[in-house]
Amino acid sequence: MLELEQLQTTLNEYKEPLEEMRESLDLESKRDLIKALEKESSAPEFWSDQENSQKVLKKIKALKDEVGAYETLINAYEDVETLIEMGIEEQDEDLILEVKEHLKTFINNYESLRIQTLLSGEYDFKNAIVSLHAGAGGTESCDWANMLLRMYTRWAEKRGYSVEMLDYLDGDEAGVKSVTIQINGENAYGYLKSEKGVHRLVRISPFDSSGRRHTSFASCDVLPEIDDDDNIEINPEEIRIDTYRASGAGGQHVNTTDSAIRITHLPTNTVVQCQNERSQHKNKDRALKMLKAKLFEIKQQENMSKLEGIRGEVKEIGWGSQIRSYVMHPYNMVKDHRTNTETGNVSSVMDGNIDLFINEYLKWLNKN
Repeated sequence: MLELEQLQTTLNEYKEPLEEMRESLDLESKRDLIKALEKESSAPEFWSDQENSQKVLKKIKALKDEVGAYETLINAYEDVETLIEMGIEEQDEDLILEVKEHLKTFINNYESLRIQTLLSGEYDFKNAIVSLHAGAGGTESCDWANMLLRMYTRWAEKRGYSVEMLDYLDGDEAGVKSVTIQINGENAYGYLKSEKGVHRLVRISPFDSSGRRHTSFASCDVLPEIDDDDNIEINPEEIRIDTYRASGAGGQHVNTTDSAIRITHLPTNTVVQCQNERSQHKNKDRALKMLKAKLFEIKQQENMSKLEGIRGEVKEIGWGSQIRSYVMHPYNMVKDHRTNTETGNVSSVMDGNIDLFINEYLKWLNKN
């Protein structure tokens, strides 16, 4: 039963990493915290503060999910171990396929939990605010920004996250000039923060009657959702609030009142806007949260005196600034993902089918 013994060797390689993961997760402290929070939630006055009670319940759920995920992983490890021992003891080759299937599931779950343990940043567990802006390339770039919007939205939906549209500006002919969405889910910011930067697309343009190759650029900005208790203060005297009519498909209320909000933070010249809600008051609250997120990003930088120091290196949304390239032409392959270890650029090579491209990119994004 050499094959079963090899599978056993593969499984044993995860024994030590599982122990290291347990220590990293600090499960005993989390169990103690769950007990303390559950005791707090059982107090008679707990529900008098609805906002705080919701935060406590959300925290309890997150802790239980984390502890439960590790316990499920350990049970899966023990189940595979038992199956292998049974197969070796009984010399049953019929168990090999079952062991392989269970081992593959265990490894996938282990990798998923391992990645979650790496998301230990202060704000990694927060919801993510994602802004996309078309850059050099005109209509091509607007269409590219819309493709990125579809990709991130579908990625979020596949992970069970919810997506809210905060702001949307149509392109002149196709796609979007700029769009801001909020992706709600555990560790959404932790997963998406590495997507920040300029994204480049090379393809045969569907807008060019000559069928020429075009290069398009779009920028992606990712910020964590900042709560009121995150110590980010905004001086009312340092902001300017403008109202305007929301753009959209029309209908009752839409385009009939100045419900959209644009807030400018004067010291840093940071501008945010929100038009998704029907109420001007709700749009203002959303816009203030977005502004807090941007000010949080600024606060993290070392130099607070100049814009370049505040925002880091401000790059043009064009040649030489991209963090990732997506090449759909001149290659004619179904898929080919290549990573340039020197520059960090990744080329996703497709045959021109947009839906196939999105599916393949989602697979790559989930792996990385």
